[in-house]
Amino acid sequence: MPNLDVQTARFNMIEQQIRPWNVLDATLLQLLASVRRDAFVPAAYKALAYADLEIPLGDGQSMLAPRLEARLVQDLAIKKTDRVLEVGTGSGFLTALLAQLAASVVSLEIHAGRAAQARRNLQQAGIQNADVREGDGSQGAAGLGPFDVIVLGGSVAEVPRALLEQLSVGGRLGAVVGDDPVMCGTFITRNSASDFRTVQPWDCDAPRLLNFAEKSRFVF
Repeated sequence: MPNLDVQTARFNMIEQQIRPWNVLDATLLQLLASVRRDAFVPAAYKALAYADLEIPLGDGQSMLAPRLEARLVQDLAIKKTDRVLEVGTGSGFLTALLAQLAASVVSLEIHAGRAAQARRNLQQAGIQNADVREGDGSQGAAGLGPFDVIVLGGSVAEVPRALLEQLSVGGRLGAVVGDDPVMCGTFITRNSASDFRTVQPWDCDAPRLLNFAEKSRFVF
């Protein structure tokens, strides 16, 4: 994709997809204008890097749509002092956004090949404060916590208690929670050791993360 085309596509992504989805944070918009999303997209889909869609990564996994990535990051209000846990690295693009806003990021990716590719993508983008680890993120990374922010890079039926317990007091978790056709952007703040506050400010849709439990379909 020629540089001029990238600039135009990125501008259109921000103005036509992201701003209309109430992503108005100036720092984040500037970041989205500078991080090359096409550098994180599989070669076969480079031309679609800035389109309003989920880009396949293989094995049924996908990059989130740009507007969803942006809204998740904005609504978590990440600070420069925050330690972040990301579950589901994917291509590493969301990781790159998080790393530019936070002190450090630990990112868990269940697929070895994707984890290796994400490391390469982040290295080529000059990101040095993100640690991509191969592993099942459904139980988090208890030995490395607590974390100020936890981000789930896909949807889940419900947020496991194990992840909530890895939030620091004052920490925030952002995820897409629910079942087709009803999913919500879900943000959980840990107010104390035992008090968690949940808000679900917007509706959305996202591919499932692997290895997270589904809710029981049985009615007793």
